[in-house]
Amino acid sequence: MHVPDGFINAPVSVAAGAVAAGAVAVSLRGARRELDERTAPLAGLVAAFIFAVQMLNFPVAAGTSGHLLGGALAAILVGPFTGVLCVSVVLLMQGLLFADGGLTALGVNITVMAVVTTVVAYAVFRGLAKVLPRGRRSVTAAAFTAALVSVPAAAAAFTLVYAVGGTTEVSLGKVATAMIGVHVLIGIGEAAITALTVGAVLAVRPDLVHGAHGLTAPFKLRVGGELIDAPATPDTTPAPAAAARSHRKLWAAGLAASLVLAGFVSFYASQDPDGLEKVAHDKGFDKGEKEHGAADSPLADYGVKDITDARLSGGLAGVIGVGVTVVAGSAVFWAVRRRRATDGTDSGPASVTVDTGSAPSTSATASAPTASATAPAENA
Repeated sequence: MHVPDGFINAPVSVAAGAVAAGAVAVSLRGARRELDERTAPLAGLVAAFIFAVQMLNFPVAAGTSGHLLGGALAAILVGPFTGVLCVSVVLLMQGLLFADGGLTALGVNITVMAVVTTVVAYAVFRGLAKVLPRGRRSVTAAAFTAALVSVPAAAAAFTLVYAVGGTTEVSLGKVATAMIGVHVLIGIGEAAITALTVGAVLAVRPDLVHGAHGLTAPFKLRVGGELIDAPATPDTTPAPAAAARSHRKLWAAGLAASLVLAGFVSFYASQDPDGLEKVAHDKGFDKGEKEHGAADSPLADYGVKDITDARLSGGLAGVIGVGVTVVAGSAVFWAVRRRRATDGTDSGPASVTVDTGSAPSTSATASAPTASATAPAENA
Protein backbone atom coordinates (compact mmCIF):
# COMPACT_ATOMS: atom_id res chain seq x y z
CA MET A 1 0.00 0.00 0.00
CA HIS A 2 2.96 2.30 -0.50
CA VAL A 3 1.57 5.56 -1.89
CA PRO A 4 3.79 6.95 -4.70
CA ASP A 5 4.54 10.57 -5.49
CA GLY A 6 1.78 12.37 -7.37
CA PHE A 7 -1.27 10.57 -5.97
CA ILE A 8 -1.87 13.23 -3.28
CA ASN A 9 -1.56 16.99 -3.82
CA ALA A 10 1.04 19.12 -2.07
CA PRO A 11 -1.13 20.77 0.64
CA VAL A 12 -2.56 17.46 1.84
CA SER A 13 0.88 15.81 1.63
CA VAL A 14 2.28 18.56 3.85
CA ALA A 15 -0.61 18.18 6.30
CA ALA A 16 -0.10 14.43 6.41
CA GLY A 17 3.60 15.02 6.97
CA ALA A 18 2.76 17.21 9.97
CA VAL A 19 0.45 14.50 11.36
CA ALA A 20 3.15 11.87 10.84
CA ALA A 21 5.81 14.04 12.49
CA GLY A 22 3.55 14.63 15.48
CA ALA A 23 2.78 10.92 15.77
CA VAL A 24 6.47 10.03 15.63
CA ALA A 25 7.28 12.64 18.28
CA VAL A 26 4.59 11.27 20.59
CA SER A 27 5.78 7.73 19.90
CA LEU A 28 9.39 8.61 20.73
CA ARG A 29 8.22 9.80 24.11
CA GLY A 30 5.85 6.90 24.68
CA ALA A 31 8.46 4.33 23.63
CA ARG A 32 10.59 5.32 26.62
CA ARG A 33 8.06 3.53 28.84
CA GLU A 34 7.98 0.45 26.61
CA LEU A 35 11.67 -0.16 25.96
CA ASP A 36 14.18 -1.66 28.34
CA GLU A 37 17.48 -3.47 27.95
CA ARG A 38 15.66 -6.61 26.76
CA THR A 39 13.12 -5.13 24.36
CA ALA A 40 15.25 -2.41 22.71
CA PRO A 41 17.23 -4.95 20.63
CA LEU A 42 14.00 -6.82 19.86
CA ALA A 43 12.44 -3.63 18.45
CA GLY A 44 15.27 -3.23 15.94
CA LEU A 45 14.82 -6.86 14.95
CA VAL A 46 11.06 -6.38 14.53
CA ALA A 47 11.70 -3.52 12.10
CA ALA A 48 14.10 -5.68 10.06
CA PHE A 49 11.66 -8.59 10.06
CA ILE A 50 8.82 -6.37 8.82
CA PHE A 51 11.09 -5.10 6.04
CA ALA A 52 11.91 -8.67 5.02
CA VAL A 53 8.33 -9.94 5.07
CA GLN A 54 7.09 -6.91 3.12
CA MET A 55 9.19 -8.20 0.22
CA LEU A 56 7.05 -11.36 0.12
CA ASN A 57 4.00 -10.36 -1.90
CA PHE A 58 1.38 -13.11 -1.80
CA PRO A 59 -1.48 -13.55 -4.33
CA VAL A 60 -4.92 -12.61 -3.03
CA ALA A 61 -7.10 -12.37 -6.17
CA ALA A 62 -6.80 -12.56 -9.93
CA GLY A 63 -3.90 -10.30 -10.87
CA THR A 64 -3.55 -8.78 -7.38
CA SER A 65 -1.09 -9.40 -4.55
CA GLY A 66 -0.64 -8.17 -1.01
CA HIS A 67 2.08 -7.89 1.58
CA LEU A 68 2.42 -7.43 5.32
CA LEU A 69 1.90 -3.91 6.66
CA GLY A 70 3.26 -4.83 10.08
CA GLY A 71 1.55 -2.38 12.41
CA ALA A 72 -0.33 -5.05 14.35
CA LEU A 73 2.72 -7.31 14.61
CA ALA A 74 4.94 -4.51 15.90
CA ALA A 75 2.38 -3.17 18.38
CA ILE A 76 1.75 -6.58 19.95
CA LEU A 77 5.42 -7.58 20.13
CA VAL A 78 7.00 -4.33 21.35
CA GLY A 79 4.14 -1.94 22.19
CA PRO A 80 2.06 0.57 20.23
CA PHE A 81 4.41 3.56 20.52
CA THR A 82 7.45 1.49 19.60
CA GLY A 83 5.37 -0.18 16.88
CA VAL A 84 4.73 3.16 15.16
CA LEU A 85 8.48 3.80 15.19
CA CYS A 86 9.28 0.32 13.82
CA VAL A 87 7.03 0.70 10.78
CA SER A 88 8.18 4.31 10.27
CA VAL A 89 11.82 3.21 10.15
CA VAL A 90 10.90 0.57 7.54
CA LEU A 91 9.02 3.10 5.41
CA LEU A 92 11.90 5.57 5.62
CA MET A 93 14.44 2.97 4.48
CA GLN A 94 12.17 1.82 1.67
CA GLY A 95 11.54 5.35 0.42
CA LEU A 96 15.14 6.57 0.56
CA LEU A 97 16.99 3.48 -0.62
CA PHE A 98 14.56 1.37 -2.63
CA ALA A 99 12.30 4.00 -4.25
CA ASP A 100 9.29 2.26 -2.70
CA GLY A 101 6.71 4.80 -1.53
CA GLY A 102 7.05 8.41 -2.64
CA LEU A 103 9.28 10.85 -0.81
CA THR A 104 6.65 13.58 -0.93
CA ALA A 105 4.13 10.95 0.18
CA LEU A 106 6.23 9.76 3.13
CA GLY A 107 3.93 11.54 5.58
CA VAL A 108 0.89 9.90 4.00
CA ASN A 109 2.52 6.47 4.15
CA ILE A 110 3.56 6.84 7.79
CA THR A 111 0.10 8.10 8.74
CA VAL A 112 -1.73 5.32 6.90
CA MET A 113 0.64 2.35 7.22
CA ALA A 114 2.29 3.04 10.59
CA VAL A 115 -0.07 5.13 12.69
CA VAL A 116 -3.51 3.88 11.58
CA THR A 117 -2.60 0.19 11.50
CA THR A 118 -0.86 0.30 14.87
CA VAL A 119 -3.54 2.31 16.68
CA VAL A 120 -6.44 0.30 15.26
CA ALA A 121 -4.75 -3.05 15.78
CA TYR A 122 -3.71 -2.35 19.35
CA ALA A 123 -7.16 -1.02 20.27
CA VAL A 124 -8.79 -4.19 18.90
CA PHE A 125 -6.16 -6.39 20.53
CA ARG A 126 -6.58 -4.75 23.94
CA GLY A 127 -10.38 -4.93 23.70
CA LEU A 128 -10.25 -8.66 22.96
CA ALA A 129 -7.64 -9.30 25.64
CA LYS A 130 -10.05 -7.95 28.27
CA VAL A 131 -12.85 -10.38 27.37
CA LEU A 132 -10.96 -13.49 26.29
CA PRO A 133 -9.61 -16.01 28.83
CA ARG A 134 -6.04 -15.38 29.91
CA GLY A 135 -3.63 -17.55 27.95
CA ARG A 136 -1.31 -17.78 25.00
CA ARG A 137 -4.01 -19.04 22.67
CA SER A 138 -6.13 -16.02 23.45
CA VAL A 139 -3.20 -13.69 22.75
CA THR A 140 -2.64 -15.36 19.40
CA ALA A 141 -6.34 -15.22 18.51
CA ALA A 142 -6.52 -11.55 19.48
CA ALA A 143 -3.42 -10.84 17.39
CA PHE A 144 -5.02 -12.54 14.37
CA THR A 145 -8.20 -10.49 14.66
CA ALA A 146 -6.39 -7.21 15.31
CA ALA A 147 -4.19 -7.66 12.24
CA LEU A 148 -7.16 -8.61 10.09
CA VAL A 149 -9.04 -5.43 11.02
CA SER A 150 -6.02 -3.12 10.71
CA VAL A 151 -5.51 -3.62 6.96
CA PRO A 152 -8.95 -2.52 5.66
CA ALA A 153 -8.77 0.30 8.24
CA ALA A 154 -5.60 1.52 6.53
CA ALA A 155 -7.32 1.21 3.14
CA ALA A 156 -10.21 3.31 4.42
CA ALA A 157 -7.74 5.89 5.76
CA PHE A 158 -6.04 6.15 2.37
CA THR A 159 -9.42 6.58 0.68
CA LEU A 160 -10.22 9.44 3.07
CA VAL A 161 -6.88 11.11 2.33
CA TYR A 162 -7.47 10.68 -1.40
CA ALA A 163 -10.95 12.15 -1.09
CA VAL A 164 -9.39 15.32 0.33
CA GLY A 165 -6.21 15.59 -1.73
CA GLY A 166 -6.40 13.25 -4.71
CA THR A 167 -4.91 14.60 -7.92
CA THR A 168 -7.24 12.75 -10.30
CA GLU A 169 -11.02 12.97 -10.60
CA VAL A 170 -12.44 9.53 -9.87
CA SER A 171 -15.52 8.06 -8.24
CA LEU A 172 -14.62 7.92 -4.55
CA GLY A 173 -17.38 5.42 -3.84
CA LYS A 174 -15.90 2.97 -6.31
CA VAL A 175 -12.39 3.61 -4.98
CA ALA A 176 -13.50 2.97 -1.40
CA THR A 177 -15.32 -0.23 -2.33
CA ALA A 178 -12.39 -1.56 -4.34
CA MET A 179 -9.74 -0.56 -1.79
CA ILE A 180 -11.51 -1.95 1.25
CA GLY A 181 -12.66 -5.07 -0.57
CA VAL A 182 -9.23 -6.16 -1.78
CA HIS A 183 -7.57 -5.20 1.49
CA VAL A 184 -9.95 -7.39 3.47
CA LEU A 185 -8.42 -10.29 1.52
CA ILE A 186 -4.90 -8.96 2.14
CA GLY A 187 -5.83 -8.67 5.81
CA ILE A 188 -6.28 -12.44 6.00
CA GLY A 189 -2.66 -12.92 4.96
CA GLU A 190 -1.57 -10.19 7.38
CA ALA A 191 -3.50 -11.89 10.18
CA ALA A 192 -1.95 -15.29 9.48
CA ILE A 193 1.61 -13.91 9.42
CA THR A 194 1.02 -11.88 12.59
CA ALA A 195 -0.53 -14.76 14.53
CA LEU A 196 2.19 -17.21 13.50
CA THR A 197 4.97 -14.80 14.45
CA VAL A 198 3.44 -13.79 17.78
CA GLY A 199 2.75 -17.44 18.59
CA ALA A 200 6.35 -18.40 17.80
CA VAL A 201 7.78 -15.73 20.11
CA LEU A 202 5.26 -16.62 22.84
CA ALA A 203 6.44 -20.23 22.67
CA VAL A 204 10.07 -19.37 23.49
CA ARG A 205 10.09 -15.99 25.27
CA PRO A 206 6.59 -14.89 26.33
CA ASP A 207 8.15 -12.33 28.67
CA LEU A 208 9.34 -10.35 25.62
CA VAL A 209 5.86 -10.02 24.08
CA HIS A 210 4.39 -6.67 25.09
CA GLY A 211 0.83 -7.84 24.49
CA ALA A 212 1.30 -10.83 26.82
CA HIS A 213 2.31 -8.83 29.89
CA GLY A 214 0.22 -9.97 32.85
CA LEU A 215 -0.61 -13.25 31.14
CA THR A 216 -0.22 -15.22 34.36
CA ALA A 217 -2.78 -14.55 37.07
CA PRO A 218 -1.74 -14.97 40.74
CA PHE A 219 -3.00 -17.80 42.92
CA LYS A 220 -6.01 -16.96 45.06
CA LEU A 221 -6.99 -18.24 48.51
CA ARG A 222 -10.62 -18.48 49.57
CA VAL A 223 -10.83 -17.25 53.16
CA GLY A 224 -14.20 -16.86 54.85
CA GLY A 225 -15.93 -16.96 51.49
CA GLU A 226 -13.72 -14.23 49.98
CA LEU A 227 -10.84 -14.53 47.52
CA ILE A 228 -7.54 -12.99 48.54
CA ASP A 229 -4.08 -13.01 46.92
CA ALA A 230 -2.01 -16.00 47.96
CA PRO A 231 1.42 -15.39 49.54
CA ALA A 232 4.12 -14.80 46.94
CA THR A 233 5.82 -17.88 45.54
CA PRO A 234 9.50 -18.07 44.64
CA ASP A 235 10.34 -16.28 41.41
CA THR A 236 10.67 -18.85 38.62
CA THR A 237 11.87 -16.49 35.91
CA PRO A 238 15.18 -17.42 34.27
CA ALA A 239 18.38 -16.27 35.89
CA PRO A 240 19.82 -13.13 34.29
CA ALA A 241 22.63 -14.99 32.54
CA ALA A 242 20.26 -17.65 31.16
CA ALA A 243 17.75 -15.00 30.05
CA ALA A 244 20.52 -13.07 28.28
CA ARG A 245 21.61 -16.20 26.40
CA SER A 246 18.02 -16.96 25.47
CA HIS A 247 17.53 -13.38 24.28
CA ARG A 248 20.63 -13.51 22.11
CA LYS A 249 19.49 -16.82 20.59
CA LEU A 250 16.09 -15.35 19.78
CA TRP A 251 17.66 -12.25 18.24
CA ALA A 252 20.08 -14.32 16.14
CA ALA A 253 17.31 -16.67 15.00
CA GLY A 254 15.07 -13.73 14.07
CA LEU A 255 17.82 -12.01 12.12
CA ALA A 256 18.72 -15.22 10.31
CA ALA A 257 15.07 -15.75 9.37
CA SER A 258 14.82 -12.17 8.09
CA LEU A 259 17.92 -12.58 5.95
CA VAL A 260 16.66 -15.85 4.46
CA LEU A 261 13.24 -14.37 3.71
CA ALA A 262 14.64 -11.21 2.09
CA GLY A 263 17.66 -12.80 0.44
CA PHE A 264 16.16 -16.02 -0.88
CA VAL A 265 12.41 -16.50 -0.41
CA SER A 266 11.62 -13.06 -1.84
CA PHE A 267 12.64 -14.30 -5.29
CA TYR A 268 9.50 -16.45 -5.31
CA ALA A 269 7.13 -13.66 -4.25
CA SER A 270 4.17 -12.76 -6.45
CA GLN A 271 4.97 -10.28 -9.20
CA ASP A 272 1.38 -9.06 -9.47
CA PRO A 273 0.68 -5.44 -8.44
CA ASP A 274 -0.37 -4.95 -4.84
CA GLY A 275 -3.83 -3.83 -3.78
CA LEU A 276 -3.27 -0.09 -4.15
CA GLU A 277 -1.46 -0.42 -7.49
CA LYS A 278 -4.21 -2.63 -8.90
CA VAL A 279 -7.05 -0.37 -7.75
CA ALA A 280 -5.22 2.75 -8.98
CA HIS A 281 -4.78 1.19 -12.41
CA ASP A 282 -8.34 -0.12 -12.63
CA LYS A 283 -9.93 3.15 -11.47
CA GLY A 284 -7.55 5.39 -13.41
CA PHE A 285 -6.01 7.46 -10.63
CA ASP A 286 -2.52 6.12 -11.32
CA LYS A 287 -2.31 8.76 -14.08
CA GLY A 288 -1.16 11.29 -11.50
CA GLU A 289 1.87 9.23 -10.43
CA LYS A 290 5.23 10.98 -10.73
CA GLU A 291 8.73 9.57 -11.00
CA HIS A 292 10.23 8.71 -7.64
CA GLY A 293 12.85 11.11 -6.33
CA ALA A 294 15.17 8.18 -5.55
CA ALA A 295 14.61 6.38 -8.85
CA ASP A 296 18.35 6.52 -9.53
CA SER A 297 19.23 4.83 -6.24
CA PRO A 298 21.57 1.83 -6.71
CA LEU A 299 18.96 -0.24 -4.83
CA ALA A 300 15.85 1.09 -6.59
CA ASP A 301 13.07 -1.48 -7.14
CA TYR A 302 14.79 -3.94 -4.77
CA GLY A 303 17.67 -4.78 -7.05
CA VAL A 304 21.37 -3.93 -7.04
CA LYS A 305 22.36 -1.72 -9.95
CA ASP A 306 24.64 -3.30 -12.59
CA ILE A 307 24.00 -6.86 -11.37
CA THR A 308 22.17 -8.55 -14.24
CA ASP A 309 21.30 -11.83 -12.50
CA ALA A 310 17.80 -11.18 -11.14
CA ARG A 311 18.03 -13.72 -8.32
CA LEU A 312 21.39 -12.43 -7.11
CA SER A 313 20.43 -8.77 -7.53
CA GLY A 314 17.16 -9.08 -5.64
CA GLY A 315 18.59 -11.29 -2.93
CA LEU A 316 21.54 -9.01 -2.31
CA ALA A 317 19.26 -5.98 -2.17
CA GLY A 318 17.07 -7.76 0.37
CA VAL A 319 20.06 -8.66 2.55
CA ILE A 320 21.32 -5.07 2.41
CA GLY A 321 17.85 -3.80 3.28
CA VAL A 322 17.57 -6.06 6.32
CA GLY A 323 21.04 -5.03 7.48
CA VAL A 324 20.43 -1.32 7.06
CA THR A 325 17.02 -1.51 8.73
CA VAL A 326 18.21 -3.48 11.76
CA VAL A 327 21.11 -1.05 12.26
CA ALA A 328 18.95 2.05 11.83
CA GLY A 329 16.15 0.66 13.98
CA SER A 330 18.49 -0.53 16.72
CA ALA A 331 20.20 2.88 16.80
CA VAL A 332 16.86 4.65 17.23
CA PHE A 333 15.63 2.32 19.95
CA TRP A 334 18.90 2.29 21.87
CA ALA A 335 18.86 6.09 21.80
CA VAL A 336 15.32 6.09 23.18
CA ARG A 337 16.37 3.53 25.79
CA ARG A 338 19.34 5.67 26.87
CA ARG A 339 17.08 8.71 27.10
CA ARG A 340 14.78 6.75 29.40
CA ALA A 341 17.73 5.88 31.61
CA THR A 342 19.02 9.45 31.79
CA ASP A 343 15.68 11.16 32.42
CA GLY A 344 15.01 9.05 35.49
CA THR A 345 12.03 7.05 34.19
CA ASP A 346 13.90 3.75 34.10
CA SER A 347 13.07 1.61 37.08
CA GLY A 348 14.28 -1.59 35.43
CA PRO A 349 12.36 -4.79 34.85
CA ALA A 350 9.86 -5.68 37.52
CA SER A 351 10.88 -8.54 39.78
CA VAL A 352 9.67 -10.33 42.91
CA THR A 353 12.04 -11.11 45.76
CA VAL A 354 11.01 -13.88 48.15
CA ASP A 355 12.89 -15.06 51.21
CA THR A 356 12.51 -18.82 50.88
CA GLY A 357 14.61 -19.56 53.93
CA SER A 358 12.33 -18.02 56.56
CA ALA A 359 9.27 -19.46 58.22
CA PRO A 360 5.87 -19.07 56.58
CA SER A 361 4.19 -15.75 57.07
CA THR A 362 2.22 -15.68 60.33
CA SER A 363 -0.58 -13.60 58.84
CA ALA A 364 -0.91 -15.91 55.86
CA THR A 365 -1.13 -19.11 57.93
CA ALA A 366 -2.89 -18.00 61.10
CA SER A 367 -5.71 -16.12 59.42
CA ALA A 368 -6.49 -18.91 56.96
CA PRO A 369 -5.86 -22.32 58.56
CA THR A 370 -8.45 -23.98 56.32
CA ALA A 371 -8.11 -21.80 53.27
CA SER A 372 -8.68 -23.44 49.91
CA ALA A 373 -6.53 -22.56 46.91
CA THR A 374 -8.09 -21.41 43.67
CA ALA A 375 -6.18 -22.47 40.58
CA PRO A 376 -4.46 -19.75 38.59
CA ALA A 377 -5.69 -18.64 35.23
CA GLU A 378 -4.55 -20.48 32.14
CA ASN A 379 -0.93 -19.99 31.30
CA ALA A 380 -0.71 -22.05 28.17
